[in-house]
Amino acid sequence: MQPGHAESPDRLRAITRHLTDTGLLAELESRQAAPVDDGTLARVHAPHYLASLEALLPTEGVRAVDPDTALCPRTLTAAHMATGAVVAAVGAVLDGEAQTAFCAVRPPGHHAESDAAMGFCFYNSIAVGADVALAREDVSRVAVLDFDVHHGNGTVEIFRDRPEVLVCSSFQHPFYPHRYHDTVRGNIVNTPLPAGTGSAAFRRALEADWLPALTAHRPDLILVSAGFDAHRDDPLAGLLLSDEDFGWLGELILAAARDHTGGRVVSALEGGYDLAALARSVAAYLTALKGG
Repeated sequence: MQPGHAESPDRLRAITRHLTDTGLLAELESRQAAPVDDGTLARVHAPHYLASLEALLPTEGVRAVDPDTALCPRTLTAAHMATGAVVAAVGAVLDGEAQTAFCAVRPPGHHAESDAAMGFCFYNSIAVGADVALAREDVSRVAVLDFDVHHGNGTVEIFRDRPEVLVCSSFQHPFYPHRYHDTVRGNIVNTPLPAGTGSAAFRRALEADWLPALTAHRPDLILVSAGFDAHRDDPLAGLLLSDEDFGWLGELILAAARDHTGGRVVSALEGGYDLAALARSVAAYLTALKGG
C-alpha cells in the first residue's frame, strides 16, 4: 500500500517477533505457503475480475483500486501466496496432518467480493478455502466465523445463496464497508455491535448468535476470518476488546469445533493495526487454539 498505510509488512513482522520472543513459535509447526493457481481463485472470483486485477498491476509505484486499497508490482504475488496458505491449511487439516492451522498472511481477504477488490483485500482467501473444502467427498457443510471489526461483506456476498456454507460475522455498526450487512438468508448470521461495545456484551452476543447457528448447521470444518482490529487499542475502529477476549474466542471456536468438526479449524489473519495489540492478541488466540 502507500507509505504509512496501516496494512503494512510490519504487521507480520510484529506477530513473528512476539511469537518468537514468547517461545510460542517454537511450539508450533511452521510451513511456507505455495501460491494458489488462478483456476482455484476462479472457484469464487469472476474470471473477468481476476484479469482486471492483472491488467491494473503497475510495473512500479502504486496504483489505486479504491481510496483505501492499492496495487504495487508484487501485490498479487503476495495475494496468491496468502490464498495458497489457506488452501494448503485446509488440505492439511482435512487430511489429518493437523487439528488446527493459522495462516499469518497479508493482504487480508474478507472484503473481496466475487468481482470487486476493496478494504485492502483482493482475493477472498477464506472463501476460496471453504469452496476447496466443499469439493471433497468428506465435506458437505462448512462454517465461516468472522470476528474482524469490519463486516465480512465479501464472504457474505459470495456465499449468501449457498446454504451449505454458514457465514457468521460480528462487526462494529454502522461502520465500513456498509455492504451486505443487512443480508437476510438462513445461512447468514450478522451480529452488528455499536461502537464502545466491550468484552461482556461482545461475548454474550457471539454466544447467543454463533453457537445455536453452528449446532443447527453441523459443519464438517470451521474456517475463521481472524481480524484483531476490535481491540481497544486499534486505531481504525471503536470496539473495546482486550487481549483476553481473543483468547476467549479461540476457546469458544475450539470447543465448537470439537463438538461439530472433530476439532478441525483453519484460521486466516484479516485486520489488526496496532502492532503491539495485534501481536499479543494473535498469541492469545493461538494459545487457546492449541489447547492452552
